[in-house]
Amino acid sequence: MELNPRRVAWLVAANTALAPFAIDAYLPAIGILAESINASIHHTELSISMFLFGFALGQLCFGPLSDRLGRKPVLLSGLVVFMLASLMITTADSLTSLLVWRFIQALGGGACVVNSAAIVRDCFSGREAAKVMSTMAMIMMLAPLVAPAVGSLLLHIAGWWLIFVFLAVYAGFLLWLLGTRLPETRDTNLPAASPRQVIRNYASVLRHKEGMGYICAVAASFAGLFAFVTASPFLYLDYFSLSPSVYPLVFGVNVVVIALSNRVNIHLLRKRTPQQNLRLGLAVQLVAALGLVLATALNVASLYVVVPLVMMFTGMIGLITPNAISSLLDHFGHISATATALLGGIQFSCGALAGVLVGLFQVEHLWPMVLTMLGAALLGNIGVRMLTQAPKADDAL
Repeated sequence: MELNPRRVAWLVAANTALAPFAIDAYLPAIGILAESINASIHHTELSISMFLFGFALGQLCFGPLSDRLGRKPVLLSGLVVFMLASLMITTADSLTSLLVWRFIQALGGGACVVNSAAIVRDCFSGREAAKVMSTMAMIMMLAPLVAPAVGSLLLHIAGWWLIFVFLAVYAGFLLWLLGTRLPETRDTNLPAASPRQVIRNYASVLRHKEGMGYICAVAASFAGLFAFVTASPFLYLDYFSLSPSVYPLVFGVNVVVIALSNRVNIHLLRKRTPQQNLRLGLAVQLVAALGLVLATALNVASLYVVVPLVMMFTGMIGLITPNAISSLLDHFGHISATATALLGGIQFSCGALAGVLVGLFQVEHLWPMVLTMLGAALLGNIGVRMLTQAPKADDAL
């Protein structure tokens, strides 16, 4: 099958969209789901963190397997697991059963999504890979923009269980689409790594100073993002007393800004390096996080103050993630799925930890969210500036 950048972006984006749909589609229903399983909204929000932990583990386990067996066998197997687990979630009658099936669902999702960046790296490198990833991310942003609205509609039609039936149907669609439209992109001439070599490959990434700087940038910005995502049902539905039908609108504006910043990133890459755009995005995130903390401390954190500052913070994902990933994989093209798996494992573990910090203690205020976002922004900026080389002005020429 012939592959061009646009086709790769569309196919990989359809696959990568599985994760934001699984995370965001049921957010408007969390309050009703909590009542259904006799749990508090804060404890039910922990199902987001459980999904992220499972997603991280799935990537760590199945990324090296993808480098060994090929992209498609791992990808299609993960879709089957995700589809079956989604159906089982509809039977959950307690917090424990919800968390268990969400974890299994996430393992399958991790096996799917870990292949996305690796497939791009199989076909492209350097600026071209960064552009394809930005295009892919821009398309993928439609998922979290649409997902809460779809979830709200399905909740209105039948109940929270229909949201997970929808996720199972989408996984089945991907099973057909990728099974018939995506060729195997891994170079069969590359040697297959043994389990011992896999461990050495992970260690080589962990020892790579600059590579870990890029991983730190992605993981920290992701942690800040999921501090907001985890807190958003409480923030909008309880704290600001918005209805489930309005929730997708105030949540979706963040996705629009991320999509726009991805487009800006593609434009800026004509004259700037990925590393320069990465540092710009991290700096803006820090400013936004400081603004949220200051607004909370001064007791002026109204809906009209919080929403723009959160948009400013989350929007920088479009400048941070594609540039950090392409910069990382430039160093590890020979083990791209393994490097992506380690990145995903650390990234989603940090997102899960941020969610736990926000939801576990049931604090009825903005402080857990805004302080976690500030801490994440600080770590991202410090990590990149300590571990990576400052880009030179003539690098962009």
